[in-house]
Amino acid sequence: MAKVEWSAGIDSVSGALSKPSKSGQHSCSKMLLGTHRVAATTSSDCNRLYLRKKVKRSTPVTADEQAQRARFAAISRAVAARGKDLATTASDITAFNAQKNQPGGLQTLKAYRWSICAQAYDQSNG
Repeated sequence: MAKVEWSAGIDSVSGALSKPSKSGQHSCSKMLLGTHRVAATTSSDCNRLYLRKKVKRSTPVTADEQAQRARFAAISRAVAARGKDLATTASDITAFNAQKNQPGGLQTLKAYRWSICAQAYDQSNG
């Protein structure tokens, strides 16, 4: 295993450092993942790099997956529209601040808007 030494100012790297593109243009063919282990240990070598080959799906997309994708896309569009709508912004912020410090309260305004739009979508689509 190779040893990685980071430049000054870089403590750790975590997540996908490069991803293969869907079209295969101007990108690598493998995914490069960097991980940083956070655990009580005497070793200072807590960073690891992995290469992952591009994987092709072997099964067709099911109707349930298509429904979940459609739900996600619809809620995402609704959240974006709600964020740009000045008529609902003030009431969203007031309601968000009221629930934020409650047990089980959502910690970001975006998560709060997602919950509102998801409930509205679920009610309208049964």
